[in-house]
Amino acid sequence: MGVILRTEKAVEKLEASGLQTDKSIINLDESFARHIGLLSGQSLAECYQCVKCSAGCPVASAMDILPHQIIRMVQYGIKETVLSSQTIWICASCYTCSVRCPNGIDIAHIMDVLRQISLAEGFPPGEKNVPEFHSAFLSSVKKTGRVYELGMLARYKFRTGTFMQDMKLGAKMFLKGKIKLLPHKIRRLGEVRRMFQAASNRESK
Repeated sequence: MGVILRTEKAVEKLEASGLQTDKSIINLDESFARHIGLLSGQSLAECYQCVKCSAGCPVASAMDILPHQIIRMVQYGIKETVLSSQTIWICASCYTCSVRCPNGIDIAHIMDVLRQISLAEGFPPGEKNVPEFHSAFLSSVKKTGRVYELGMLARYKFRTGTFMQDMKLGAKMFLKGKIKLLPHKIRRLGEVRRMFQAASNRESK
C-alpha cells in the first residue's frame, strides 16, 4: 500500500523536474548515474524497477521518495531532487533493500554515496538533524574506539538544540545502566584512528 500511495508524489516530482512520466522521455542526463555508479561500484542500469527494495524497506512510510524511485531518478539524472530528498537521510542502512534486490544491487551503499555527495556539494539535508547524529556517532567512535553514548548524546543535543526530546527515555536507560557516565576505551585505539585517517586521505584525493 505504501508503494502505491507514494507513486503519485514521485510522478509530481518527476514532472516538476521537467521530465515527462511516460515512455516518450528522451535526452536524459546519464552523467549523474555514471558518477554514482563509479563511486558506489554498482550498476544502476541493472535495476528494472521490480519494487522489492521499496516493498521491504522498514522505514518507507517516512520517506518522501521510495528507494526504487530514487534509483530511477538517478538514472534519469534528476540530481537536485535526489540530493535534497528526505529519503537518503531517513535510510537506516539496514541493507534489507540490498539483500532483496534480485540483481544484487547494493542500494544501501548507493544511499550512502548520495548522502556523501549531498554534503560535499552543499545541498541542505532533507532531514537536518540526521547529519548531526552521524557526526556525533563517528566522533565518539574516533575518540574512544566505540560509542560513548552519553558523550554522543550530549554533542548531538548541543548541536541540534533538542535538549528535552527523549528526556524520559534517557533517564530510564541511565537508571537501568544502559548509559554509562564515563567512556570505555578499547585497547587498540590507534588502529581505529588510523582507519579514520585512511578514509580521510582517500576522500581528499
